[in-house]
Amino acid sequence: MNIGSARPLEEPEISLTSLIDVVFTLIIFFVVTTTFDDRSALQLQLPEASRQVAKQAVEPFVVVVDHEGRYFVGGNEVLKRDANSLRESIGRVAGDDRDRQIVLRADARAPYQAVITAMDALGQLGFSKVSLATSPSSDGDKGGTDGE
Repeated sequence: MNIGSARPLEEPEISLTSLIDVVFTLIIFFVVTTTFDDRSALQLQLPEASRQVAKQAVEPFVVVVDHEGRYFVGGNEVLKRDANSLRESIGRVAGDDRDRQIVLRADARAPYQAVITAMDALGQLGFSKVSLATSPSSDGDKGGTDGE
């Protein structure tokens, strides 16, 4: 009786594919769950300046958006409510002065898209000093809710 076989013994192999998958999964897990510290390592003491605001020599250019989404540029209503008409009207009234301060006065009930369209038109024309006009709160709080 022949107990041994004539077949050669096979060498055991370790499959690296599943091991690589596990390692990559662990790397992705640690990268996603790691918290990054955004604080600066430098301790700076910033310079101080006076709180007085210098008066502007030129009156700011005002663009108004009313509660119905109509645009008013320089006191005149823009007849069409599309972006091209608004850009043309602003360009005609403002001229070539792109460094001029722009104040966007939008009604609190104005459609959000109308305000974004006005901001987009001002940006496309090259105005970079755009500010949104607000009014102070009537109850004196700083915009928070009291939870009632």
